Amino acid sequence: MNQQSEDSPKSPAGPAIEPQEEPVTCLPPEDATVPVPAPAPRPIQRSNWMASAQSLVITVVIAVFVITFVVQAFRIPSESMENTLLIGDYLLVDKAHFGPAGIWRHVIPYQPIRRGDIVVFHYPLDPSQYFVKRVIGLPGDRIRLIRRRVYIDGKPIVEPYVIYQSPYPDFYRDNFPAGDSIAAHVGTRWYDEMRKLVEDDELIVPAGDYFVMGDNRDISDDSRYWGFVPRENIVGRPLVIYWSMRSLGDSDDNSEAPPLPDGKLAFLRAVVSQVFHDIRWHRIMRLVR
Repeated sequence: MNQQSEDSPKSPAGPAIEPQEEPVTCLPPEDATVPVPAPAPRPIQRSNWMASAQSLVITVVIAVFVITFVVQAFRIPSESMENTLLIGDYLLVDKAHFGPAGIWRHVIPYQPIRRGDIVVFHYPLDPSQYFVKRVIGLPGDRIRLIRRRVYIDGKPIVEPYVIYQSPYPDFYRDNFPAGDSIAAHVGTRWYDEMRKLVEDDELIVPAGDYFVMGDNRDISDDSRYWGFVPRENIVGRPLVIYWSMRSLGDSDDNSEAPPLPDGKLAFLRAVVSQVFHDIRWHRIMRLVR
């Protein structure tokens, strides 16, 4: 058997393994600037002004809803409801208290209008104006006054809230609707309508209407002079006096305000003091009854 010569090549036992070179790490020089990777893109968000506009729209919608259906602010401009309501009283009126008839009365606890309720309503002769009075006559009631005293269906009613300021009698005002006398500012239309509804010196309140009067009975411009208030004219009832302030320099007891001093600082102090004095602190947040 022939032996291979020492010079003859040997058969490889497997693939040849080449020596691997160690990786060389290149460090940047000390004064070199290392690049910062760019941040990952963020999801697109709505701009701040869009969010603010949306919040504003929601706020306006809620405010309009509240003013239209729930509460509304009013200011008392006259003395016809003294001493229950004074000039300068600011009221929040509950517009949901006397809700409309229909299905909603089963959902929201509406209340019927009762004798003695104070109501805010559109003035029948000029619906753009708001009046506030007390309900005296309900539909079907028979009303008359005898020497200022109110009688309903032949019986006198108790009115602890009424005040009388005039020392002089007035037959039409104090004995409504008896007799043929008429006040100077009573309209012809109302006088003709009233005479058709009078029986035995009593005024009969028609269905759907209300007879209202002011608590300051002698100076109140009310149903005696211009007629009934239709149910649809009634806006709501005063809920609370949220602010009350006399006119600057006025006084509830008709006393004169002290003269303002000279000098800027003294004048400013006097004005600030007068403003705090004119605020009726004891009436703020008082419920109206």
